[in-house]
Amino acid sequence: MSDKKLIIYTDGGARGNPGPSGIGVVVYNEQRELVREYSDFLGIATNNQAEYKAVILALKKSQELGGEELHFYLDSELVVKQLRGEYKVKNKDLASLFLEIHNLAINFQKISYTHVRRELNQEADRLANEAMDRGE
Repeated sequence: MSDKKLIIYTDGGARGNPGPSGIGVVVYNEQRELVREYSDFLGIATNNQAEYKAVILALKKSQELGGEELHFYLDSELVVKQLRGEYKVKNKDLASLFLEIHNLAINFQKISYTHVRRELNQEADRLANEAMDRGE
């Protein structure tokens, strides 16, 4: 793949909090053409843990795809603000996931995180729900 700039929508969710959880990732190229979709059942996790794990999956897959510049869109304002460094990560479970993201992020030239309304993240949400449906 030769797309160096990737546009990525991620979502994570849990039914119950914590509860059965799933993640969804949708990757587009710069022309907004679909590159890949990923969906995974996580087992029992919180909503925030699932949101973080969706970003981790996206970072790993983006590296495999040869991405260099990543633009993330999430509907979790908390996770976006934590990843941007605007909020501290106080929860120890999230702190280890935050560190994993930090360590993966050094493999890329540029990464941005943008908060979007839930209705603008429907495909990633659909994939996360499909993963939860498979796992329950």
